[in-house]
Amino acid sequence: MKSLDIEPLTEGSVTQQANGRLVIETRGQGFTDFTEATSRWVFATGILHGLLTVFCRHTSASLTIQENADPEVRADLMTALDRLAPRNAGYRHDMEGPDDMPAHVRAMVTATSLSIPVLEGQMALGTWQALYLVEHRDRPHNREIIFHLIGA
Repeated sequence: MKSLDIEPLTEGSVTQQANGRLVIETRGQGFTDFTEATSRWVFATGILHGLLTVFCRHTSASLTIQENADPEVRADLMTALDRLAPRNAGYRHDMEGPDDMPAHVRAMVTATSLSIPVLEGQMALGTWQALYLVEHRDRPHNREIIFHLIGA
């Protein structure tokens, strides 16, 4: 096992909290990268070290941290979700259209919130990681994302 670095907060550090909101306009089913907007918001809070919670306020969209280098990864993920929850599966709930119930299933098996460490005023994402809103409906929507950052 490699050594574990422990960086205690400096003496006298005061815990702070910040809340924010981001509205993402989707184009329909697919992935929307919102990493840059989130990075700018984290930096603007002035909080250097802490934990960021990102929450999606919808039941037919979700959040994920995924590879940002090869767009084929996102295409393959969408194909996998299509196989998992196809539109023509004979769902009972269909009054909002054939894409609604599959969207609920997809949101249930993915995530509606993410926790991301913040170090030196930046999200501690890996080299190829990005934050994505996953729109599970066919038509465009405005999706609301809530941020909460706590730290010092």
